[in-house]
Amino acid sequence: MKSGRHTWLARLRPQPARLAAASVDAPLIGAADMAGLAAQAALLVTLPVREVHDHHAGDWASRWLGRGLDFEESRPYSAGDDIRDMDWRTTARTGRAHLKIYREERQPLVHLVIDRGATMRFGTRRRLKVAQAARVAAVLAFATAGRNGVIGATLWSAQDETLPARHGRLAALALIEHAAAPCPPLTDPAPTDALQHADRLAALEASLPRGARLVLISDFAWLADTHETQLARLAARCEVWAIQIVDAAERALPAMGPACFHDMASGQRVWLDTGEAALRGAVHTAFAGHLAAQAARLARAGVHHQQVGGEVDDLVALLVHG
Repeated sequence: MKSGRHTWLARLRPQPARLAAASVDAPLIGAADMAGLAAQAALLVTLPVREVHDHHAGDWASRWLGRGLDFEESRPYSAGDDIRDMDWRTTARTGRAHLKIYREERQPLVHLVIDRGATMRFGTRRRLKVAQAARVAAVLAFATAGRNGVIGATLWSAQDETLPARHGRLAALALIEHAAAPCPPLTDPAPTDALQHADRLAALEASLPRGARLVLISDFAWLADTHETQLARLAARCEVWAIQIVDAAERALPAMGPACFHDMASGQRVWLDTGEAALRGAVHTAFAGHLAAQAARLARAGVHHQQVGGEVDDLVALLVHG
């Protein structure tokens, strides 16, 4: 099977049945689940982290919130310096080891990007990928508020929406309400998707301050080689964390017999016999290669990357090790 067809297979999604009006209009996160996510965030806040100073907002350090530090300058490395602060770009350019110097921020900024595009409106285990993205955003928003951080967001959809950075639990609740808003299926793919995401990344680069924590929550179906340079520029000024939402059926296509599939990128529909083991193996290989290529692009750009299954309920263990 040719690589081009492998790429095409990796984008296939089963054609969903028509949803009831009530489910289309329902929020992505129910009241009971919201309470559980708030409890998960409270647990995340209580987990031990390195404390920089006592009793000051923004002086907490952790993997999910960032270190509350803003890049100021580089200086030559000295014996005993923390190698986690190495400035690898300056080191490579000068041929001499350099270290990044930071100044403390009173309230570190966390900016969430929640992808609500066409490929995210798919799911076969418990919830849609976009619903899982909203759940991840909810935990991070609650946890950031619990650490007295400042949080903002951008929602990528047919009409993008940016929520300005604000402080406190009310800001977190407003962000979660937008992230969990009803998300009906999209019938037509965006014809300028690659260019659209280039513009979106450029907008983030122009608007976010140095030292901010940028969390991209998406399936990254849009990610291409052309986005690497922009992501690298973002990673040079912000701490960028990519949380990739993956559905179980994308990893292993179930044997359902003949089924109609929809290529979310081109809009093409095709019938395939999922009862054929060779076909399921080809889809598995194609998607595994697709994931590996995405991970390689993010790694080359200097972006921290992890995957979260759409069916996962407990997010604390995943986020604290992120």
